[in-house]
Amino acid sequence: MGRQKGDGARSKARPSSSSLAASLLPSSSAAAAVGFGGYVGSSRLDSSLSTEDSTPFLDIDSEVAQHLKRLARKDPTTKLKALASLSALLKQKSGKEIVPIIPQWAFEYKKLLLDYNREVRRATHDTMTNLVTAVRRDLAPHLKSLMGPWWFSQFDPSSEVSQAAKRSLQAAFPAPEKRLDALILCTTEIFIYLEENLKLTPQNLSDKAVALDELQEMHQQVVSSSLLALATLLDVLVSVQIESPGFENVAAEPKHASKAKATAISFAEKLFSDHKYFLEFLKSQSPAVRSATYSVLRSFIKNIPQAFGEGNMKTLATAVLGAFLEKDPTCHSSMWDAILLFSKRFPDSWTTLNVQKSVFNRFWSFIRNGCFGSQQVSYPALVLFLDAIPSKVFSGDNFFLDFFDNLWAGRNPIHSPNADQLAFFGAFKECFLWGLHNASRFCDSVDSVSHFRITLINNILVKLLWQDYLSSVGSKDQDSDQALHGKTTETQNIKYSISYLQELGKCIVEILSGIYALEHDLLFVFCMAFQETCERLLQQKVITEQPAVNIDLIIKFLFLVDRHAKQKGEAWPLLHLVGPMLAKSFPLVRSLDSPDGVRLLSISVSIFGARKVLKEIFSNSNALSCGPPHDKDSELKLEYFLQAYKETFVPWCLHEHDCGTSARLDLLLALLDNECFSEQWHAVITYAIDLVNSKVGSRSINSNHLAVLAMLFEKVRNEIRRRKVEENSFHRLGSLPDHWHHDLLEATAVSVAFSLPPFGTSDARFVCSVLGGATEGNLDSLVSRKSMILIVKEVLRRLVSFILDSSFNSVKQAGALFTSVENGLGLESKNPANVVDLAHFALEIFEGSFFCLRALDEESGLVSSISSAVFIIDWEYRMTLAVDDALNDESCNKIKARLGICESAHGCQSKISNLWKSFSTDVRKGIRSIFICTIRSAIFKEDKLDTNKFMSLCYLMMIDVLECLCQDQYEEQNLLDHLLSKGDMWPWWIVADFHSLKGSAKSDTERVAYGNYKFISLIDKLIYKLGFDKVIACEDLDTSPLSTEDKTNTEVTSRAWLAAEILCTWKWPEGSAATSFLPQLISFAKSRNYSSHGSFLDSIFSILLDGALIHGENCVQTSLHAWPTLGEDMEDIQEPFLRALVSFLFTLLKENIWGTGKAMILFQLLVNKLFIGEAVNTNCLRILPPILCVLVPTLWQRSIRSSECTSTDVKPDALDENRMQDTIKSWLQRILLFPPLVTWQTGQDMEEWFHLVFSCYPLRVMGGAEIMKLDRSIGHEERILLLDLFRKQRHENSGSIAANQLPVVQMLLSKLMVISVGYCWREFDEEDWEFLFFHLRYWIESAVVMMEEVAENVNDAVTEHSSSDSLDLICDKLKQIVLVSDPSPINVTKNSIISFSFFCGLLELQPTKDTDNLNPLRTERWDPIRNQILESILRLFFSTGIAEAITGSYSNEAASIISASRFYHRSFWELVASSVIKSPPHTREEAVKSVELWGLSKGPICSLYAILFSSRPIPSLQLAAYAVLSTEPVSKLAVFGEGSARCLDVDSNAYQESNQLDLSAEENIHLREELSYMIEKLPHDVLDMDLVAEQRVHLFLAWSLFLSHLSSLPSLSSSRERLVQYIQNSANPLILDCLFQHLPSDLSLMHVLKKKDGELPNVLSEAATAATRSITTGSLFFSVESLWPIEPVKMAALAGAIYGFMLRLLPAYVRGWFSDLRDRSTSSLIESFTRTWCSPPLVANELSLIKTANFADENFSVSVSKSANEVVATYTKDETGMDLIIRLPASYPLRSVDVDCMRSLGISEVKQRKWLMSMMSFVRSQNGALAEAIRIWKRNFDKEFEGVEECPICYSVIHTVNHSLPRLACKTCKHKFHSACLYKWFSTSHKSSCPLCQSPF
Repeated sequence: MGRQKGDGARSKARPSSSSLAASLLPSSSAAAAVGFGGYVGSSRLDSSLSTEDSTPFLDIDSEVAQHLKRLARKDPTTKLKALASLSALLKQKSGKEIVPIIPQWAFEYKKLLLDYNREVRRATHDTMTNLVTAVRRDLAPHLKSLMGPWWFSQFDPSSEVSQAAKRSLQAAFPAPEKRLDALILCTTEIFIYLEENLKLTPQNLSDKAVALDELQEMHQQVVSSSLLALATLLDVLVSVQIESPGFENVAAEPKHASKAKATAISFAEKLFSDHKYFLEFLKSQSPAVRSATYSVLRSFIKNIPQAFGEGNMKTLATAVLGAFLEKDPTCHSSMWDAILLFSKRFPDSWTTLNVQKSVFNRFWSFIRNGCFGSQQVSYPALVLFLDAIPSKVFSGDNFFLDFFDNLWAGRNPIHSPNADQLAFFGAFKECFLWGLHNASRFCDSVDSVSHFRITLINNILVKLLWQDYLSSVGSKDQDSDQALHGKTTETQNIKYSISYLQELGKCIVEILSGIYALEHDLLFVFCMAFQETCERLLQQKVITEQPAVNIDLIIKFLFLVDRHAKQKGEAWPLLHLVGPMLAKSFPLVRSLDSPDGVRLLSISVSIFGARKVLKEIFSNSNALSCGPPHDKDSELKLEYFLQAYKETFVPWCLHEHDCGTSARLDLLLALLDNECFSEQWHAVITYAIDLVNSKVGSRSINSNHLAVLAMLFEKVRNEIRRRKVEENSFHRLGSLPDHWHHDLLEATAVSVAFSLPPFGTSDARFVCSVLGGATEGNLDSLVSRKSMILIVKEVLRRLVSFILDSSFNSVKQAGALFTSVENGLGLESKNPANVVDLAHFALEIFEGSFFCLRALDEESGLVSSISSAVFIIDWEYRMTLAVDDALNDESCNKIKARLGICESAHGCQSKISNLWKSFSTDVRKGIRSIFICTIRSAIFKEDKLDTNKFMSLCYLMMIDVLECLCQDQYEEQNLLDHLLSKGDMWPWWIVADFHSLKGSAKSDTERVAYGNYKFISLIDKLIYKLGFDKVIACEDLDTSPLSTEDKTNTEVTSRAWLAAEILCTWKWPEGSAATSFLPQLISFAKSRNYSSHGSFLDSIFSILLDGALIHGENCVQTSLHAWPTLGEDMEDIQEPFLRALVSFLFTLLKENIWGTGKAMILFQLLVNKLFIGEAVNTNCLRILPPILCVLVPTLWQRSIRSSECTSTDVKPDALDENRMQDTIKSWLQRILLFPPLVTWQTGQDMEEWFHLVFSCYPLRVMGGAEIMKLDRSIGHEERILLLDLFRKQRHENSGSIAANQLPVVQMLLSKLMVISVGYCWREFDEEDWEFLFFHLRYWIESAVVMMEEVAENVNDAVTEHSSSDSLDLICDKLKQIVLVSDPSPINVTKNSIISFSFFCGLLELQPTKDTDNLNPLRTERWDPIRNQILESILRLFFSTGIAEAITGSYSNEAASIISASRFYHRSFWELVASSVIKSPPHTREEAVKSVELWGLSKGPICSLYAILFSSRPIPSLQLAAYAVLSTEPVSKLAVFGEGSARCLDVDSNAYQESNQLDLSAEENIHLREELSYMIEKLPHDVLDMDLVAEQRVHLFLAWSLFLSHLSSLPSLSSSRERLVQYIQNSANPLILDCLFQHLPSDLSLMHVLKKKDGELPNVLSEAATAATRSITTGSLFFSVESLWPIEPVKMAALAGAIYGFMLRLLPAYVRGWFSDLRDRSTSSLIESFTRTWCSPPLVANELSLIKTANFADENFSVSVSKSANEVVATYTKDETGMDLIIRLPASYPLRSVDVDCMRSLGISEVKQRKWLMSMMSFVRSQNGALAEAIRIWKRNFDKEFEGVEECPICYSVIHTVNHSLPRLACKTCKHKFHSACLYKWFSTSHKSSCPLCQSPF
């Protein structure tokens, strides 16, 4: 009977009393209630079954018998399976086959019902259902043995079980009559079974070993279920025929019913007596048992009252009537049933006990504690309880006062739910009214009854409820409220909820209504208290000036009273409560002018009606001078009402503006009556306007009274809205704005709007209140349309005056746009001096009445003008924020004076920005037109503002305008057309018809800088926001315009001219064509098919080509760029049209938008333009080379691109290709006719033709061995022509470069050499190569001289500067030094390096190619020249690094100047870096020596680190620096500082044998400062940096260098051991935390790590692969090589590689860090990563090294088991031996290696343990291969057998870390120690004495 998931709580289907008996029945019969079956008691079988039990399975099917046996198992799972199988069998078998098993089933059934597991019990009843369904009538012989537990089972605490039991009994007896017959038939057996259950104890409940807590729980559930079964059985059998509604359909009294009833009574009386009235069960700790006991007592009280006699009455009365000690709310329902029934049946029982002590004191405690949580059950029973108490028990007033005080104390107003509050106040009201109605029961006379009622009302209703209602204000009103109510501070601090106050107020009102129904005069007590409260409250508020919180409570109370009175149709609230209060308070309210009193009066008028309230006020007053007496039951007559309104209320409410004005105006409007509305309103307006005009000063109106009027009209507008929503509002006066119009009002409004400064504080508010439109739904205007237009025009006039007075030229110029409006407005030629005040006044009116403009939509010009004026002022505010120091003081002061107005306009615009679309199309169009003109003017006119800020402002403003004023895309295009239309300064490059070019485009450079560039920046931002298709292509216009006229005006075509304009501009603030425009163009083109955008792209090309041809004379030829990029190379093209054309063409071809077919068409087009007749088109000749550099590679890659061409692209045919080759050959033949370059003279026109030919031979710079790649193949004839051109220069040059020093000659010759080497190297003879190398060496060495001169000048500037030189001065000097005024030497050297790199690539390919060819390239005579050139390139590399290192020692800013200078020639330095990486070691060594001999302040290593850790790095240079630093011969010098390298340079097989005392040997190692800062002093904040931060990159590179050097050292060398010891002692382990920051920290990836075949995230996959590769290859260079460009994934890969390498080289170091981790989730992730990706290759490598190790000793052998990851080391010496097994864990090396002794011979246990620990120490502390640890351990044994004494500190001969022998001997005891052990001993013990003898060492 276990409790899973809430068995302890009473189930919804479990009955608790006889009232639930019928609810268990399927029909109307209460007897059908079925129950909870089971066998309980000491006798497990009926006596009738004893014979059968001896042979229980003789007649039972074997399979069924097997399942029945399994039911006796203890395991619930077995029982469930057996029951399921048994149910299946019962469904398959016939009834006759099942009958024999019923006795055995009955036995098991009774036991199963007591099972602790509820699923077992449920399954038992399901099986029972199947059984009775099968056997039907054959169940009858066994019914009596089953009926007891069957009935009992209906009350199982689990609803699932009880419902299953119910279904099983219904299956046996479908009809209610049959179930009742079964109960009657088995009455005796049921009672016997229940009696046995009640006698059970936890100890005899089960015969199996069950936990005590389970037994106790089972016993409690058996008892509670038995008691409920007993109570329900009595209800069914004893009173079923009389009371139970479930048996009215039974035809006649069942047979034997009387006998069953008698039997039930007999058994019940016996049980009642035997169990001592069940009172012991009331002491149970189980709430379920106690609740069932109350149910049993209720059943006995109801059915067997004779059991209650004089002998037990006192005991039972004390137990039942005093049951209020029960604190469990689940018992209270049955408890109240028992108490109420007992008190009703046995009223005399009250006299048998001490009522106050035994009942009332407990009852007071019960209700004072909120009924202990059963509010919704107990509160409704309170009035029944009061009614059940005998009259003689009551003690009069005291009882009820105690009752209500205790009840009130238990209400819990703060935390109780709403349902509990409703129950409480309902009970309180019922009990209170019951006490008033039943006063005569405990009062003797009429006077005492009246006194009792008044006492109850005064003490409870007034002093308790009413004061509690008023005290709910919070601490700030404590003082005043305490004076009123006498409440304590503790009560006052309570802040009640709104729902609580609402219910409390309703309770008071309903009680008052009940009192009124009982006796009218009883209301007098509360009404007097109500009047006194209101009067004192009004007086107190005036004195204390506290917020009107309590008056709000009074007002809420009045609304509650009104709602109740309307529902009940009662009139007492006004006549008895509110009316007398108002009549008494009105003189006080008027004299004190209390806002609270006025509000109270106003609310009373709105609730009860104006004339009724005034009748109550003036009924007993002489305020009205004439008139007859007033009828008490009628309203105040109209004439007297009007008299009172005009004479009393109008002057009072309008007299002046103060804190009470709002309340008085509310009263004034509330008093408006439908019958005399017009007269009342006329009186109000006349009186108010007279007050306004009564105090007229010099041109000013009384602002105080204007404020009153403004507030009045604002309230009038709310009144109009309120009246509109009322019933019959159409016929009610005041529901329309026209009802409130008045001529005096219009004249006053216009007068105020036209007034001049100074303005009153309420003038603008008054105008706004008249116009309306403050909110979107408030469009009611109190003036006519004509007056409204006059006011709006005046507002516009003043705003335009403000605009014309602006300091910004663009804003002032925008004022001219209002010229047409100005003529109508009569603007003065000169602005008034007080223009700011006028504008501020006008802007206040605009903002406060904005929505009234909708009523003027037909006046589109006026509305658009005033709206545009606000836009322009807002624009001035935005520009003001971008003002810099360039403005003079006068302008700045003027701007600051206007800032307030502009800021107000900005705030106003922000609030209404989303409302402009609700205006008409014409209004929006007018606003857009004016504003666009303003923006354009600002862009071209405002040149004193910060450009970036200004363009951001323009962009944001344009976006705001688009969002506010454009409803669809046609309006957006209309706005863009207006923005891009022709102007004086726009467009700059393309003329207005967009197909020809502007004439004098470059005459005004200043306007270009401040106009065109800014305009393009704005367009670029708009493209990014709106999309390329909307701004440039003008596509996707699906929505039709509103009209045909609009369609004509808004028809849009593509803006190819705009794209050309943007490309020609090339760069602009915060953007460029390469980085922003062209990517968007490509994205757009890829999203469309060719047919849709082909003409658009062709138009752009045509415009750019025409412009390039016209401006071709301005073109300057650039260096060769085989396949240009959109970065550095395009910048070299100076002519804008040509640069735009090349970049446009290159982008389309690169992205495959245009294919080879299109390229061929363009090639033919350009060739045709080269000649005009017979004459050469010079401009075309100048622009062709850069264009062909882009076209030719595409044309000669058709084999690659042919598959990528679109279906619309035309592929070139063979004829086109031949024609192109013929064209190129004709160009070659033409330049062969030119004289040699060496004879070049200035003015000769050959350069263009050379560049044209060079552009036809594209070369692509590649990586790897093949440094150059040919982008086209040429035929033999063409190759011969090219070779002839090369040799022509050689023959005429005569080997001397000095023949012509013109830069153009050297440039052309260097380009020719690149092309000749690339395309003709196979035809080169020895002279050709010699000519080539001579010039290459000359050019490169010239560059070396230039760069070294720069380095020397930098060195001088830094080292020789004086202390007075400032940083800025030094930086300016450095900028001059690094400035390359003539880039031609750099470009020539760049071409030379390209040629040289191609030559080197050919040498590397020679051994495998052309082995039979006697090519002169293979001769060894070129090796010295190659080495010399490589050394020169290395010197170039070192020189730039030294310059940066020298400046870096001075300041970071100075170093950044050097690094930034390299970006001007980035491709040159990338070529240098590529050659450096490929340079051989001996060349590097020579270069290092030459740099060291140079004698500058910084050497070669410093230069390499300066490049590696540069602040503005070039990736290729960084990689080259790393490659040189990480390899010999530089690596040793790169890691250690001076002196350390020599200290560590020892033989790898030598061990430390020194006798010198060196206790701090590890301190002798000093890393270079560049590395030590990273490795030792790693700042902790690196963990907070971005994953791709520069410092993090430098950190990883430093560790990569260090680990690479450590890996290069011999494994057992002293230098490696001391370096490892340095890591252990000095390195910051924070590096490992930093590494794992780059791996995903999500624990959901753990399953992926555990399953290696799972799909890994990209970051984790790259890191894992790199870690594995670094372990297997023993290198990090592969990861560093692929690091750039820096990305999170690449950083993660490097982090993984470093981690894997550290595991290989420093396993003990990593293990120590891992063991110190405290975050379990982090350590688990790291271990999973290591176990999956790092440990397998590490373990395999370790085992392989051990297996191949040569230990070379017959006494020592090692065997390896790779499958088990084990190593067995066997050491034998003489007659002793030992086998040690070393096991490598799955997560090696994070988890320590396990060492165990398998076998030992002739070795003592102590020594065996010591050797075992020794081996464990060696393998666990080894930072290196395990094979070396085993070798050292073996050597330790050898030394021990040789007689070498072990160190007394570490108990080892060889030190476990530095592998030294104990050499330091104590002079006293002669014991020898390891120096490291002794140093550690001295450090930790803080003394220098011998560890053994304690003598000074």
